[in-house]
Amino acid sequence: MRLDRSCLPEDFAKGAFAARIMTADGPCIVGFLGGAAFDMTCAFGTMSRWMEEERPVAAIRQRGAPLAIDLDALLANSAHDARDPSKPWLLAPIDLQAVKAAGVTYVRSMLERVIEERCRGDASLAAAVRVEVRGIIGDDLANLVPGSAEAMRVKEALVAKGWWSQYLEVGIGADAEIFTKCPPMAPVGLGSKIGVHPNSAWSNPEPEAVMVVNSRGRIQGATLGNDVNLRDVEGRSALLLGRAKDNNASAALGPMVRLFDDGFSLEDIRRAEIALTISGRDGFTLDERGAVGSISRDPTDLVAQMIGAHHQYPDGAVLYLGTPFSPSKDRGAPGMGFTHKEGDMVRIASPRLGALVNEVDRTDECPPWAFGTGALFASLMRRGLPRP
Repeated sequence: MRLDRSCLPEDFAKGAFAARIMTADGPCIVGFLGGAAFDMTCAFGTMSRWMEEERPVAAIRQRGAPLAIDLDALLANSAHDARDPSKPWLLAPIDLQAVKAAGVTYVRSMLERVIEERCRGDASLAAAVRVEVRGIIGDDLANLVPGSAEAMRVKEALVAKGWWSQYLEVGIGADAEIFTKCPPMAPVGLGSKIGVHPNSAWSNPEPEAVMVVNSRGRIQGATLGNDVNLRDVEGRSALLLGRAKDNNASAALGPMVRLFDDGFSLEDIRRAEIALTISGRDGFTLDERGAVGSISRDPTDLVAQMIGAHHQYPDGAVLYLGTPFSPSKDRGAPGMGFTHKEGDMVRIASPRLGALVNEVDRTDECPPWAFGTGALFASLMRRGLPRP
């Protein structure tokens, strides 16, 4: 794996970014402003605490200490197969925040979830069921406002036909699906391996925009995420969502958080396009693109459903917004659709957020998750640094 400046946003030198870097001393939080690096660890200790600032970009100028970083070396050393543990590398750009995800927020992914359910996890049935589902439901659900009177009329019609689904309920109903993707500190970053459980025969990446939210519900910035999913497991039963979603190295975030400022806002996320590229050792390739703006619920609505009077996250949270597409290109026998294989190189990219690149491996072959909250606090104490 080769990582270079192509992983950075195209206007990196003009933006404000928050990153976490592992050093020989322990994790550090770093701000990038105008292409220059600033150490934020002495001021805040954790990324979670930094995001509590009313103006996190201004905090870089006011409280950051200038830092000499060789970006090329940092990126190159972030590749798992070239990593020298004595030198810095990029981590997932969050620490104590809760890791939440929204599901079934795009019509295309909603239909794929209905297909999984009808297949009962059997990928060989997907092509035929896909045709049947689209013949009944079509693609015209894209213009439905979830929870609206028109959406409820569609629901009644589908119930009458015997085609109502729990995925349609959260796709066009009033309540969004918000679930816990993994514990805090569990996501992997740019260049690390991502894990697929070896018991799964039908898995895929889920490329997503991810909101970074503080404890007051304010969206401070965004990053890219891969919500790795075991489609056959979830297709067997929605009650197996935790088994399908939360496995070793099954959540990736990065490369950095782009902070909102005068040149980048939530509106830029709404207009963003996400590109997915997969390259396999078997010669398989896949290239797909999806618009974040085709989402059925606005990011602010999803964040409001995640955090508020009924749900508090004192260390903040990140929210995967859902994937604009689930890969369905056949890999192997016709009609079998897509599934991951060991060694797949997955690249999720958006021009102003950069590129998140990871290699697929078995969950039991990925490095075990060993550095959690306790280890972070011990590291901060050892260095005499602030704790939240």
